[in-house]
Amino acid sequence: MGVRPGMTGEDRRFGLGASIALTLASALLWGVAHLAAERRKTGLALMAAYVVMLAAALTVFTAFSTHLLSLAVQPRWLIWLTVSLVAIALLWTGVIIWSFLLVRPARADTVGRFLTTTLAIALCALVLAPTVYATRLAYLSRDVVNTLFSPTNTATPVLSQDPWNGAERVNFLLLGGDSAPSRPGVRTDSMTVASVDVQTGDTVLFGLPRNLQQVQLPEGPARELFPFGFTGGGPDTPGLLNEVFQYAEDHPELVPGAEKGRRGPTLIKQTVSDILGIPVSYYAMVDMKGFAEIIDAMGGVQVTIKEPIVYGRRREGLLPAGTRKLSGEEALWYGRSRTDSDDYVRMGRQKCLLNAVAKQADPITVLNSFERLAAATKRAISTDLPQDLLPAVVDLSQKVKNAKLRSLNFVPPLINTADPDWYLIRRKVSDSLEEPASTKTAPAHSPSTTPGADTPVNLDATCA
Repeated sequence: MGVRPGMTGEDRRFGLGASIALTLASALLWGVAHLAAERRKTGLALMAAYVVMLAAALTVFTAFSTHLLSLAVQPRWLIWLTVSLVAIALLWTGVIIWSFLLVRPARADTVGRFLTTTLAIALCALVLAPTVYATRLAYLSRDVVNTLFSPTNTATPVLSQDPWNGAERVNFLLLGGDSAPSRPGVRTDSMTVASVDVQTGDTVLFGLPRNLQQVQLPEGPARELFPFGFTGGGPDTPGLLNEVFQYAEDHPELVPGAEKGRRGPTLIKQTVSDILGIPVSYYAMVDMKGFAEIIDAMGGVQVTIKEPIVYGRRREGLLPAGTRKLSGEEALWYGRSRTDSDDYVRMGRQKCLLNAVAKQADPITVLNSFERLAAATKRAISTDLPQDLLPAVVDLSQKVKNAKLRSLNFVPPLINTADPDWYLIRRKVSDSLEEPASTKTAPAHSPSTTPGADTPVNLDATCA
């Protein structure tokens, strides 16, 4: 029923059914209860505001959907998102309560008041609960971004028009760090440079073996100390490429001006850049134990195992051949095990594992375990990517996801790790990057699993 002009709240004639229907309708379309209570101007204004808000939301999630992921890695936008969500939720609950107060049953109807009050509280909770969840996600995202990425890069400003500063390709050094109780520090047992075309996302992965010797260090104090190549500093460091990172951390004089925690990344980036003959702009290192936590947070990762893999220092277990979902611990051994194989087979498995994780980390999986993933990511990953560059990296990653990943590993028989042919390595890198993408596939006579194949191979085919 309606109300007469001048009626007070206690004189309203809305029954239980009408009160429930109008309160529920007002939660779905603002202003319905106000119109029923003959507050037409207010009701129409609320309806208009609701339609505008809904239209704005639909526009954002359709026309600007490709940019939403980029906004999610910008702390200031995450703050604005949080404030907007909270404001909308409070406004929405306010409308629900206001509508309920207009159409609730008379005070004498105790049961009716109890039921409609319960309904109003439930509707408010239905609005506030997802807002609290979304606000929590925004807070965790901002915390991860602020923890992992430096606020800005003053040395190389990021321009919105061209964040890559005119480069046709950008090169990222991906490191897998491992440590053991029997040895101090971290060894970078997995070293891969991802060279990405900034226009197409076409990517070539260049794998460097951990046991590469006689590595020429960059000009400056490092080369002055090791003029004929890196030889290490004793029995714990026999002079392999995977020792350069920790050696720089332990010897500040090799990288003057770099603070602790940055000396290793600086020297390994410069060293790998010289080896491959391409500029390495950024690095990201994943701690292997932390990587296992990330996989567990995802609920496991599915891979295809071609040959049974023995794992455990004392051959505690076996990963049978076949397609299966691995836990974090199993994935760790899948990427680490050298039993009955060697470093070069392990390198191929590590790339397959990274590829599988990247493909299976879909939005639903990430949202379902976001808090665990955020905590594991903060513990497992370190990088020198600046926050200003993250939107461009997100956009680039979408291109990479739709492009083919190809891999070239500098391992025997292509390269003698004890006496590397540096010229050959640089020539192979140059040839790989200059060939048209359509021709960069493995020859029909060359198995895609050959670790040292001269031609970049399709990573998806290698890991199938």
